[in-house]
Order: sequence, then C-alpha cells, then structure tokens
Amino acid sequence: MSAIENRYEFVMLFDVENGNPNGDPDAGNLPRVDSETAHGIVTDVCLKRKIRNFVEIYKEGEPYYNILIKPDRSLNSKVTAAYDACGLEKNQKGKKPEDVEAARKYMCENYFDVRTFGAVMSTGNDPCGIVRGPVQINFARSIDPVFEQDITITRQAITTDADFKSKRTEMGKKHYVPYGLYRAEGYVSAMLAQKCTGFSEEDLELLWTAIINMFEHDRSAARGKMCMRKLYIFKHDNVLGNCPAHILADKISCKFTPTEDKRVPRCFSDYEISVDRNMPEGVELIEKL
Repeated sequence: MSAIENRYEFVMLFDVENGNPNGDPDAGNLPRVDSETAHGIVTDVCLKRKIRNFVEIYKEGEPYYNILIKPDRSLNSKVTAAYDACGLEKNQKGKKPEDVEAARKYMCENYFDVRTFGAVMSTGNDPCGIVRGPVQINFARSIDPVFEQDITITRQAITTDADFKSKRTEMGKKHYVPYGLYRAEGYVSAMLAQKCTGFSEEDLELLWTAIINMFEHDRSAARGKMCMRKLYIFKHDNVLGNCPAHILADKISCKFTPTEDKRVPRCFSDYEISVDRNMPEGVELIEKL
C-alpha cells in the first residue's frame, strides 16, 4: 500500500448528554473543564483511545492492523517481538542503526496506531526508535461552558463484610454534564506519511470510519449519550497543502443563541452550524457526516 499524497485537516463535532465524556483523575473524576472559562475539555489521548478501540474491533484478526497501545502486555515485549520477526539480534548493546530501522519499519507496517499516530519505541534493550505520526488531534473543547453536576446515588452492593452486618445500602456519586457540544480539530500530514510511516489511503478511510463510529462501541453508564454529529474534512491537492490549517478550521462555526425559553443549550438542534464553502484554490471540503 502506497502512502497518501494529499494533506488533510478535519473538524469533528460531537456531543454528550447526561454523561461524563472525559473524567479528570486530578479532580475526583469530575468532567474535565478549563478552570478559567468552564468550557469542557476532552483530551487527545481520550479520543485516540476510542479510535484505537474501534479499529481493533473492526479489523480484528486482520494482518497489519494490530494496536500497540493497549493494556495486554508490556511495550518492551512488543518491540522485542519485532526483532524476533525480523531475525535481528536481541539484547545487544550498541544497536546497529540498520537493525533499529528494520524494527521500526516492521512496527509501522504491522501496527495501525503506530502508522497513524506514531509512537515512542526507544525503551528497553531492543529499541525500535521514535516515530512521528502523520495524524494528530487537538484537545476537544466545548462550544459553550458546561455545568458539571453531582448526583447522589444509592447502591445495594455492600463493599465489606463488616459493613454488610449493619446496613443494606451505600451512598455514591455520579458526575455528569447535562449537555455539551464539543469541537476537535485534527491534521493529516502526507509528508510524514511518505517519509515516516507509510500511512495509506486505506488507512485514511479507516480513520474516517473510526472517527464516525468511535462512540458507537464505547457505551457506558458513566459516559451517558455521546454522538459524533459532524465530520468536516479539508483535502489539499498536494503533499504540502494550499492553505494554513487555521484558515480552513475557521470556516466551520457553531453558535447558540439564548432565547427567553432556553437560556442554555440542551440538545444539538439548539446550535446553528455555519459552513463557509468558499474554499481556497486547491482545497476541497468533504462532509463525511
């Protein structure tokens, strides 16, 4: 499979209803927010995790679509396996650059997330180098401030034997956002795809499919109702691109206008999505969703 030949940028719009889209371990797992503006935040790591999970399900058992970053075994054991597969000497000091390059190439060919997002694989006794991935995603940020809420719940499963002797229920907390529309921007570098990982047209289509469906197989009581609402893609007609990314991203805008009956947004239809379809020369707008 040959690497992509066009640069891309993309804008994702997704929302959450009565759920916690990304808990903050530094704040008791409350939904992440900007402490100055109260806008909600979903990290790039969270979004890429969902993409990885979908690809693993969608391409289960198929060669070249393994996932490196997942909690099945240590990273060092996986990079050492690359040396086994390539017939290279293991646990040797002063690795030959050509051996590291061969192992790096193996990892790019066989792991979708390495080919897509890159990876640091320079740890352990059998390093595979550092790979800069062609696909990068920013933090998602809510269009408007979100209102974190706690509700107290009761549960009938008592934790300890000692507590079970004296009570039949325990109290707990759920943290959630009543509603939030989030926006994230991403970038696909054809130059890095060609020079570093071999990220292909087939990989690109799989990426779009994974973004559209990333919440469909990630349901949980804590996350509530999450939906990918819109995916806008800007395709350049060459490797280096025809226009700065921020100019294209600014062509997508979202606005909520308060009314006497509705002071805060509570559903996707409360927003007006505006798209400036006047593209710079050499750029095509594609709406996947």
